[in-house]
Amino acid sequence: MSGKFTTVRLSLDREHFEILVNPDPALNFKLGRNIDISQVIAIDEIYSEASKGLRVSSEKLSKYFNTTEVTKVAEAILRRGELQLTTEQRRKLMEEKRKQIIAIIARNYVDPKTSLPHPPLRIEQALQQVRVSIDPFRGAEEQARPVVEQLRTVLPLRSERLRLMVKVPPQFAAQSIGALKSYGEIQKEDWGGDGTLTAIVEIPAGVHTALLERLGSITRGAAQASVVK
Repeated sequence: MSGKFTTVRLSLDREHFEILVNPDPALNFKLGRNIDISQVIAIDEIYSEASKGLRVSSEKLSKYFNTTEVTKVAEAILRRGELQLTTEQRRKLMEEKRKQIIAIIARNYVDPKTSLPHPPLRIEQALQQVRVSIDPFRGAEEQARPVVEQLRTVLPLRSERLRLMVKVPPQFAAQSIGALKSYGEIQKEDWGGDGTLTAIVEIPAGVHTALLERLGSITRGAAQASVVK
């Protein structure tokens, strides 16, 4: 088979079904992007073993997919089966997912000794040290918690949230409320008669500094923020 194609495999009972696909469109399809199935399927055949050119009989297609129409069967295999990633695809996906997980950890966990987030480079080094296994297709949020448990063997991590009282002058209030929502959860907001915003926002401790910097930029240093119980 041509090296420019890759395979999607699906096992039902003890039967194996494979299709040959174009690697990048297939990956985009599996990631939920709007890709026409005709761009994905490389060869209109259903195989039991694509590398040997062994085709599945019409009887088996009908039994397991209730149709012998190749396009419909191929789409079912593509949706439910396992895409064999190219080396470059796997490298890029793993790198992207690793960065997402590191960002989640830096945002939601701090060093218990300093109450400050660990730098991303330190988290990256700890990931390498404990040899964390990352699934390129599972969500970063879903994987972050078990990754944290592995990292705790070499890196002290504490989940911590802060409540801030923020006061913003009226001319900056509308823009600031959007920033507060993007960094955390607004628990209370009051609008003064002159348009001054006073809000209580709960945030992950790891974004405390970033939020203060953002507010400072928006309000030109006029915002007030303090930690409350």
